[in-house]
Amino acid sequence: MSEKTTAQSGLEQVRAMLAGGRQPPLNEKLGIALIEAEHGHALFEATPDSTVYNPMGSVHGGFVAAVLDSACGIAVHTALEAGYAYTTLELKVSYLRPLTDRSGTVRSHGRLVSIGRRAAFAEATLHDGEGKLCATATSTLLVFESRR
Repeated sequence: MSEKTTAQSGLEQVRAMLAGGRQPPLNEKLGIALIEAEHGHALFEATPDSTVYNPMGSVHGGFVAAVLDSACGIAVHTALEAGYAYTTLELKVSYLRPLTDRSGTVRSHGRLVSIGRRAAFAEATLHDGEGKLCATATSTLLVFESRR
């Protein structure tokens, strides 16, 4: 983060990223896109294909977890004061139905549950292109002063 970035609140940072058409590097690699963000809320989309399959011929759980972790993390990021950062301490994912390349564009909604001086809690859902609930997650995140 630059000095300018650390002087911005988390929501200001996320809005600047969206306005600049940028995505976090891992999300670019995996084809996961942040679509919208407001205080305590984040929406991601992705269109899984066979490049993210596991050996059983469905979308790898790690891909689903990455989408859900992104939604939880950015929901928390939008609530951070300037000069603060976060990292995921725990992510609990429940897989309710498999995804394939026929699942269409999936959407993950992240929501801030609570944020304090040292910890934040968030949850996310992931729905397939037909709106069926496919996975959920809860997350605990460590909040700390940024060293950058």
